[in-house]
Amino acid sequence: MNYQYLVRKLLLLVVSLFLVATITFFLMQAAPGDPFMQEQAVPEEIMKSMYAHYGLDQPWYVQYLKYLKGLITWDLGPSFKYEGRTVNDIIREGFPVSLILGIQAIAISLFSGVILGTIAAVKRSRWQDFMAMVIAVIGISVPNFIMATFLQYIFAMKFDLFPVARWGSLAHSILPAFSLAALPTAFIARLTRTNVVEVLEQDYIQTARSKGLCTRKVVTKHVLKNSLLPVITYLAPLCSTILTGSFIVEKIFGIPGLGGWFVTSITNRDYTVIMGVTVFYSALLMLCILVVDILYTFLDPRIKFTKPKLAAE
Repeated sequence: MNYQYLVRKLLLLVVSLFLVATITFFLMQAAPGDPFMQEQAVPEEIMKSMYAHYGLDQPWYVQYLKYLKGLITWDLGPSFKYEGRTVNDIIREGFPVSLILGIQAIAISLFSGVILGTIAAVKRSRWQDFMAMVIAVIGISVPNFIMATFLQYIFAMKFDLFPVARWGSLAHSILPAFSLAALPTAFIARLTRTNVVEVLEQDYIQTARSKGLCTRKVVTKHVLKNSLLPVITYLAPLCSTILTGSFIVEKIFGIPGLGGWFVTSITNRDYTVIMGVTVFYSALLMLCILVVDILYTFLDPRIKFTKPKLAAE
């Protein structure tokens, strides 16, 4: 493994985070209103005191430098709307819930998508292929908040199989996890089908079949190993889809995850929470991309972390 490659990637990650943090800060500065605009009948002296307390009366460049210093020390500041709560407290409280839900959704997506795609490829042009692709089209076409409402109505309200909302046990996470997993499952199924069909047509697969190996052994021992690299490539966008999709789904199911805090902070114009959560999720997604890049070398020895040589060399 080329450690210079990793260093370059880490430097790129730091620069990207700096740009995300800067853009987020200036977008918040440009947004009309302020966190206290909803306060009614508050004397002007008290409003000035509140602005001074949170440093909002200072010039933008002073606030910006203070914000960057807080990011470096991972002190994201206090919440404007929740007295006595800091952004660090909110992330510490909400992210573990979102992480559990996200891991469940990713596991469902990978397991279901690979199975559906493999069945569709092996049974190509048959009814199994048709049904798997219908499921994939539905998963891609229906937004996750519509899927969440549908599952909530059918399995919670109509048949009373799962809790309607809230968080407390494994049963509470089933419906939101499947709501988040619908779109990535469909995408992985189509991606797996395409790659499995391509691998099944390779000469070494035909040789394995001619030796008398059954379809199950050919698929599990030879086909899947060489078909899943594009699926691994999709892991980073998958994390992005599930993490950002969880904002609305968590709100629908009343889950006390980080997504719910983020949506509420936008409504409340809680700038520090918006900026802190945005940077936190950006760092998380960039780390996912880095991990996926590293996984390439373990899954495919032909891929190396080396600088490509020019033809003249």
